[in-house]
Amino acid sequence: MTATTLASWILGPLLGILIFLFIFRIVLTWYPQADGSKFPFSLVVLPTEPFLAPLRQLVPPFGGVDITPIIWVGIFSFLREILLGQQGLLTMLNYTP
Repeated sequence: MTATTLASWILGPLLGILIFLFIFRIVLTWYPQADGSKFPFSLVVLPTEPFLAPLRQLVPPFGGVDITPIIWVGIFSFLREILLGQQGLLTMLNYTP
């Protein structure tokens, strides 16, 4: 197994899980009464907050809405496509005719 194949096997699921968590975090913003420190919600809040907190300092809420999870979904989707998409960098490195 080459290094690029191993990177693809690790990055694919990791980026997919992060995208899923941020989408779930977007849904959680619709329910302000949900306590992020309690069990089911903490599974989403704890891994995503280290990404969101620094970006919130750069991007203030827009019209009272926190758009930082949307920005991270875009960033991770872009990275996944650039690295692992049909013509992604790691995909092209793994290609053997």
